[in-house]
Amino acid sequence: MDNLGRFLLRFILVPFGYLAAVVAGTLVIVFGSWKLGQMPDPDGPPFAMMAALFAAPVLLITLMSMMWLPAGIGVLLSEGFAIRSWMFHAANGAVTAWIGWNLFGYIDETNTSVNDPLAVTAAGLAGGFAYWLIAGWSAGFWKPVFRRPDAIMLPVPRAMTGGTEVR
Repeated sequence: MDNLGRFLLRFILVPFGYLAAVVAGTLVIVFGSWKLGQMPDPDGPPFAMMAALFAAPVLLITLMSMMWLPAGIGVLLSEGFAIRSWMFHAANGAVTAWIGWNLFGYIDETNTSVNDPLAVTAAGLAGGFAYWLIAGWSAGFWKPVFRRPDAIMLPVPRAMTGGTEVR
């Protein structure tokens, strides 16, 4: 019964983890596109804020719809083998973002963060880490996270059993 409860919990945690990963990746791309330190124009940051308000939901829906398949491969591996390492999930996010970026290529010829491989990889790392925070640290329903120690049977001394040791 304990395994069934953990199995059903995975059906809740994994989609929430994926949602958190996509939101984290979207936020990294949106905030990375501001490049506040490189804007000499005083109207730059407010313009960037308005652009983010309109572009972020579109980017979120786009990432949510196209990244589930590459991310799903890593999620299935982590669930099947109970891989709970934050490094695995961060690497899965980075590889997933890189694969998705290469499948769809450059959006246009501008120098935006969506076209920058470093920003795409950073978004994938952030997404993978966000997934680990929600669902990855407890991956694998068949392997309990908090395990009770097994009872240890100590041998009975020979004096109590008439010379033969009982286990």
